Amino acid sequence: MVGSLAAQRHEVGRQHRGRASPQPAQGSCRPCPPAQLWDNRAMAALSSSQGDRKIAVVTGASSGIGAASARALAADGFKVFCAARRLDRLTELADEIDGVAVVCDVTDQDQVDALAAAVGPRCDVVLNNAGGALGQDPIETADVADWERMYQINVAGSLRVTQALLGAVEAAHGAFIFITSTAAETAYEGGGGYCGVKSAERFMAGSLRLELVGRPIRVCEVSPGMVHTDEFSLVRFGGDQAKADAVYAGVAEPLVAADIAEAVRWIATLPEHVNIDRLVIRPRAQAANWKVARD
Repeated sequence: MVGSLAAQRHEVGRQHRGRASPQPAQGSCRPCPPAQLWDNRAMAALSSSQGDRKIAVVTGASSGIGAASARALAADGFKVFCAARRLDRLTELADEIDGVAVVCDVTDQDQVDALAAAVGPRCDVVLNNAGGALGQDPIETADVADWERMYQINVAGSLRVTQALLGAVEAAHGAFIFITSTAAETAYEGGGGYCGVKSAERFMAGSLRLELVGRPIRVCEVSPGMVHTDEFSLVRFGGDQAKADAVYAGVAEPLVAADIAEAVRWIATLPEHVNIDRLVIRPRAQAANWKVARD
């Protein structure tokens, strides 16, 4: 069994380093309907089908670190609730990993409540991953709407999910894992908004850890540096592919999503008395946010 899981994790990493993924099996996932359509009978049926498998919730699961983490957790035996806004991508992922697709915008309280209802009374791991950066303009000309949107997704979104699932995590003696960023480590030009929201998320995780001490809940943080994914920089620069490519230009081996997913899997499977307060992960080529070796 150990060898099998290791092989699966190796395959997850292989796929995310740019090789073709296998076509997902069709029809094996169970997309969750909106809150108003979710009833107690559906919840009971889903709960029964989960059996004794550990339960994980991954927000922002439709791409990047979220999708890779869902795959890594599933390879270790978790039943993964894949939560994000794009149902088509979620359905494909959930089919692939025998998970559950839940349409959930973390800025929408009703959708977050529906996610918690779908998960049920027990949850072993919540990965607060939904987030992202918008723009890299200097503070003098920054778009206030971008800053507000970043706060709603990265900070308030994680707050909503944490509040909604805290009881289920405590019931399972489980863990919250927050994906922050090395942007919370130090300021950089054009990063005021993103540095600010990731710092806020970091301090939220730290406050939560203090508030829950003595209760059977771990609160952990993973702080990635330069991770090359399909969408992060592209979204940040409003779809400008040239600007997105320039972020990683000349860097021989930036991190990929599977690298962070492996750290998430490791934290999730540690004994329940072991808390990883903060894990900073950078590629070897990045000594600091502002110090990167390029060809």
